[in-house]
Amino acid sequence: MCIVCLWTNTFRTQEVDALADFVDSTVKDIDSRLEQLKQEVVKLEAARSALVGARRRPGRPVGSGSRPRPARRAGRPRGRRGGNTRANQALELVRSQPGITIPQIAEQLKIEPNYLYRVMPKLVSDGRVKRNGQGWHPSEA
Repeated sequence: MCIVCLWTNTFRTQEVDALADFVDSTVKDIDSRLEQLKQEVVKLEAARSALVGARRRPGRPVGSGSRPRPARRAGRPRGRRGGNTRANQALELVRSQPGITIPQIAEQLKIEPNYLYRVMPKLVSDGRVKRNGQGWHPSEA
């Protein structure tokens, strides 16, 4: 091999080594700085928490602190309606259309039939309706 080729290869090897050392050094510097910043974030979060107080827990939406809620507006109360509303509606349909089926009742009440499969046996046990085949009829009591 010629001397120029050896010198060129040696020079390239030194360049590659220098570049690799530079990259390694830079990565170490970045990792060190990231660790410092993580520690700084922990300190800042603690300071913020001390200033804000314990009004909110992490992850809770803004405005969900311990401030008093405004009074509810007038209107229909929350939660369930007064007892047996669907049962009473189903009973009225059975009275007006003897022999009506659960799918037909559900369609007219605009609800799912599976709910009525719980409501109708309760009406039977109360003695308000009876079943005849597929249809439902009012009790004669």
